[in-house]
Amino acid sequence: MKFKNQVVWITGASSGIGREMALEFARQGASVALSARRREELETVAAEIAAAGGQAKAFPCDILQEPDIEACVRDVVAHFGRMDVAVANAGFGVIGRLEELSAADWQRQLAGNVTGLALTVRYALPHLRASKGRIGLVGSVAAFLPGPKTGAYSASKAAVHSIGETLQLELRGSGVTCTTMHPGFVESNIARVDNSGHFDPSRPDGRPAKLMWPTDRAARVMVRALARRQPVFVFTGHGKLLVFLGRHFPGVARWMISKAG
Repeated sequence: MKFKNQVVWITGASSGIGREMALEFARQGASVALSARRREELETVAAEIAAAGGQAKAFPCDILQEPDIEACVRDVVAHFGRMDVAVANAGFGVIGRLEELSAADWQRQLAGNVTGLALTVRYALPHLRASKGRIGLVGSVAAFLPGPKTGAYSASKAAVHSIGETLQLELRGSGVTCTTMHPGFVESNIARVDNSGHFDPSRPDGRPAKLMWPTDRAARVMVRALARRQPVFVFTGHGKLLVFLGRHFPGVARWMISKAG
């Protein structure tokens, strides 16, 4: 019960890693504020937490809209009275070769994964300073590695890593900590969302199934990293290996990625 009596706000909480993190935080005693665009899915997660004896409430929010984020934080604090943890999890991937991507593709990718994340932190931070709380940023091992057709996504996640490094300096001495979490392949719907943000359940997921971590396992280690206030947390075995190779043996890493397609 590491988060007993704490209030945790999670964006992108309607499915995937965000949903499983919400369930894990609730198991550890937290009251969970759930945000995403899809109210119905959020209400389903809130009902699941309530059925297990936990406390959760849906606060629909589109991180592409700054007024939404500001209002959401205000509503969460008005309802729960405080905020102890903010997890900026909402995001998506724009896929395509660099020569194929339009300005609109780039703007959408950076608006969601970078600007939306940064504004999530901005509006949560005054309340986290009051509670000496925790910030969680969800990045990706793609922040450290090149990949065909993932240039925009990788650039956005490299920016997430840089934002986390900056926050760790800016918040020094405040009591607030920032944990930037970089997963490898984890089961999620990210591959089934197109470049315009539309979800298509029939869209194939080209990521290697044999390397995929189950989402609940990923959520457990991410919540643990936040509990320990780790500055940077890279996880999945293959993720750690690829990041190590990318740093120390970049030629080998590029060869492996090109062979894997």
